[in-house]
Amino acid sequence: MAITAAQVKELREATGAGMMDCKKALVECDGDFQKAVDYLREKGLSKAAKKAGRIASEGLVRMAFNADGTQAAAIEVNSESDFVSKNPEFIEFVEKLAAIALSADKVDENSILEMPYGSEGTVKDVLTNKIATIGENMNIRRVVKCATPGMKYIGYSHQGGRIGVIIGLETEASVEEVTVCGKDVAMQTASMRPQFVDENGVDPEYLAHEKEVLTAQALNEGKPANIVEKMIQGRLRKSLKEVCLVDQDFVKNNELTVKKYVDGVAKEIGKAIRVAEMVRYEVGEGLAKKEENFAEEVAKQMGM
Repeated sequence: MAITAAQVKELREATGAGMMDCKKALVECDGDFQKAVDYLREKGLSKAAKKAGRIASEGLVRMAFNADGTQAAAIEVNSESDFVSKNPEFIEFVEKLAAIALSADKVDENSILEMPYGSEGTVKDVLTNKIATIGENMNIRRVVKCATPGMKYIGYSHQGGRIGVIIGLETEASVEEVTVCGKDVAMQTASMRPQFVDENGVDPEYLAHEKEVLTAQALNEGKPANIVEKMIQGRLRKSLKEVCLVDQDFVKNNELTVKKYVDGVAKEIGKAIRVAEMVRYEVGEGLAKKEENFAEEVAKQMGM
């Protein structure tokens, strides 16, 4: 199939690999973006494979918490432009949706649409009206309610709401006692993008996929087959340290892991603390961005 310059540009931005390498990867993978990312990793050509889920669309993430930190909610609402995501009417709408999600027993992207939005009808009714008045398409991409017994929830919002993180700490301490600790861990999550809380929570599919990529990578480096397995185990352990939150180096003190930092706080207050839950929403993460040629768009509007 024909590979476009836009496809090559997108893959290059996501991986940091050279332009010709990106084009070759796309050709070899019949234009499949994710397979091309894996291809570049296997060949050792991807400099930034973690960027594969590139931020692509606009919108806002908002969170809500109850007074004692035992319940929390997060929601991502997408818009077409950054301009709309900064619109006070849009911001107020997303904040109210987070509060509605917090008040619900259970919530998902479909059920929240049928929930009442004050006296204005359902959330779906109001969303439809907002689309008409603001003039852009909007959608509720994802929403979550956290309310596990024994948990204290603390959040952190970054870049004006482009990233929102909720951390659940299993502890008998009050939310006030663990707020600083929870916010530090949430900031870590925002900046370092862990995929799992700890090794116990690692998706088996992720492990299988990572092992497959690392095996191909080692063989492409010319390593003897009889030592590849040992190499894979070492590299897998290193990979897990990067994607598991509690095993990451703590950004505020890289002599500690996140777990050691949390354990230190637990010792100070005399109450056990365990990082048990994590929610990280980043606006547009993993979505493809619609790119317009400005001149073409103007011509289109003028009927040229």
